[in-house]
Amino acid sequence: MSHSETHALKQTQSDHHDESHGSVKTYLIGFVLSVILTAIPFYMVMEGDFSKATTLWSIVTLAIVQIWVHLKYFLHLNFTTEDGRASTFSFLFSALIIVMVVGLSVWIIYESNAMMMY
Repeated sequence: MSHSETHALKQTQSDHHDESHGSVKTYLIGFVLSVILTAIPFYMVMEGDFSKATTLWSIVTLAIVQIWVHLKYFLHLNFTTEDGRASTFSFLFSALIIVMVVGLSVWIIYESNAMMMY
């Protein structure tokens, strides 16, 4: 391999490495959004000015938004590239399997307990 080919290969590898990681700006945006999305529910619970239903739905909604922020700004999951799509689908499939295993385990334990009580 010639010197120019080696240099081009190293440049391609470093470009690919830079694309897969975020910049300081994206990490700061993610951090600020995470702090805001944590502070709002904390304030709602501490003040107690809102109804329980409003507080609960706000917490759930902001938690889902915060999950999205973490996936986008810290885990860099996106649909813009083929690798990003594959990573996102792999993550979603893994999350689905985990939710199914935990949910079905809780259901089995609950039903077993209910059957033993009669």
